[in-house]
Amino acid sequence: MKHSSTIFLKAVVLLIGLPVLAICIFWLPGLADIYDGKDSEAAYVLYPVFICAYASAISFFFALYQAFRLLGYIDKNTAFSSLSVKALKKIKFSAVAIGVLYGACMPFLYFIAEADDAPGLIVIGLVIIFASAVIAAFAAVLEMLLKSAMEIKMENDLTV
Repeated sequence: MKHSSTIFLKAVVLLIGLPVLAICIFWLPGLADIYDGKDSEAAYVLYPVFICAYASAISFFFALYQAFRLLGYIDKNTAFSSLSVKALKKIKFSAVAIGVLYGACMPFLYFIAEADDAPGLIVIGLVIIFASAVIAAFAAVLEMLLKSAMEIKMENDLTV
């Protein structure tokens, strides 16, 4: 793979992280300020949602970092190595952690959606859970394929 392709993919990984970083820095604290002054029944439920959001953001950025490292391994022509398998495994576990966090957060999102009459909030949570499950499954398949390719490569190295 050419270096220009991996540079493009690294730029895409960075651009994927920018909206999430903006949400964590600007939107979530602003949302906390909005509910801080209200005597809403949804206000007490926001703290577990914020904890879940920031914990999942940490897991998301860890997965992006692992993807960035994986692209670096591809640049160095060490894509078929145990380091790549470990990076894919960490991406898989990060995706599972995001799904579990949002799954645990769904009851709180339900109370917020009921209080604010916003049923789309539940759908957004379900989409995030589904997307993290798809990413975890994709990373698991890539991990198995990479392990198989490494075994074939080792057999070919021993044959020659």
